[in-house]
Amino acid sequence: MSEPVLQLDAIAKTYASNIAAPVRVLAGADLTLHRGEVAALVAPSGAGKSTLLHIAGLLDTADRGRVLIGGQDMTRLGDRARTAARRAQVGFIYQFHHLLPEFTALENVVLPQLANAATRADADARARALLDQVGLRERAHHRPAQLSGGEQQRVAFCRAMANAPRLLLADEPTGNLDPATSDQVFGVLMDLVRGTGLSALIATHNLALADRMDRVLHLRDGLIAED
Repeated sequence: MSEPVLQLDAIAKTYASNIAAPVRVLAGADLTLHRGEVAALVAPSGAGKSTLLHIAGLLDTADRGRVLIGGQDMTRLGDRARTAARRAQVGFIYQFHHLLPEFTALENVVLPQLANAATRADADARARALLDQVGLRERAHHRPAQLSGGEQQRVAFCRAMANAPRLLLADEPTGNLDPATSDQVFGVLMDLVRGTGLSALIATHNLALADRMDRVLHLRDGLIAED
């Protein structure tokens, strides 16, 4: 089997509180995700799914443990190098699309590429190709307020894929949509992921969606267990 794209090694995280005892969210969580693998991360609200994703995606740091992406130990990097690694190697999708309202769908997908030093011509071409893949060619010049909820989230998928990451992290990516739209949009996401062969860790409450992935991981008492 190929080298893992993502490895979490004994990740621990505790949050301090001024009004209560410290809250231990992660207690030595381990996870390995290989190239092309799509795993569901299932846990109740407040169990630490978002914290785990933020640590895996280099948005937060663990109190203890290691994060390796493509075999490189990211915990050894300085802030600037971590930012560069995150920008180039990790794509994020959230429950709410967080698109920039003053920019068009196309521009929202172009901007992260420009931040990663792509030329405007290359960024524009890739953005158009991604929007075409998710069926939004005719909506490229619409602003988010002119798009439906499902269309907005599809644009967010394209933005996450804009810099051709090796790892996709998604936090309840269809949780803000009605069931019918959720199912349709999740299918679009899976087609994107499968078509590029990248690895994805997708947090969800939806067990029906979780069952469509390669593995189902459960976060319990700060640890990860597999079905």
